[in-house]
Amino acid sequence: MWKFIHKFGSPPHFFRLSELLAPWFAWAAAILILAGTYGGLFVAPTDYQQMDGFRIIYVHVPSASLSLFVYVTMATAAAVGLIWRIKLAHAVAAAAAPIGASFTFLALATGSIWAKPMWGTWWVWDARLTSELVLLFLYFGYMALRAAIEDENRADRASALLAIIGVINVPIIKYSVEWWHTLHQTASISKLGKPSMPPDMYIWLVMMIVGFMCFFGALLMIRTRAEVIRRARDQRWLRDALGVS
Repeated sequence: MWKFIHKFGSPPHFFRLSELLAPWFAWAAAILILAGTYGGLFVAPTDYQQMDGFRIIYVHVPSASLSLFVYVTMATAAAVGLIWRIKLAHAVAAAAAPIGASFTFLALATGSIWAKPMWGTWWVWDARLTSELVLLFLYFGYMALRAAIEDENRADRASALLAIIGVINVPIIKYSVEWWHTLHQTASISKLGKPSMPPDMYIWLVMMIVGFMCFFGALLMIRTRAEVIRRARDQRWLRDALGVS
């Protein structure tokens, strides 16, 4: 187990693996997102209450889901780096943060656009919306803390602690609509229950979520490779991998 962790955490091993996998994730993301967008806009039936305004769900729900998924990924990588002192894990966490912040901003923006015709306002201090905004600040805080500390080892440790502490906000976002009386609707997709929408709407939403996850996978590998290059720019294995003498 220990040997497997260290092999998987080896920058040269990751560099070779990511070069192979990143294009596959990118192509899968492009196909799924294009198909899901077409299905969500032109195939899925009109909602009987919200009419065509509901179609923003095909961007809002995937981006909101990924905002949480990316944070958990970032915090897990940070914890691995902090506990086992694996440098690649810190690189993964650093690479994930801007991606997660982008998904969170997109979730908040599309949520506000959706809220205007439904609630009559762009924003309310609802438990779900407020906790999602806190998530955006956590991403910003993580990136700002890394940038503020010049010593990279100290920056890795300090930002890892912040990322781990911030995980407490994830279940708050997830269960806020159940714990408090909120304007926000309940989950569209549930692991334990039936989806709250008919199959001809639901299938395109699942396709978009999987497409967004593949997109995240491709971006994460590309950004982590760039982070590895920055960190290991003076190492021989990297010069050999890049064909630089």
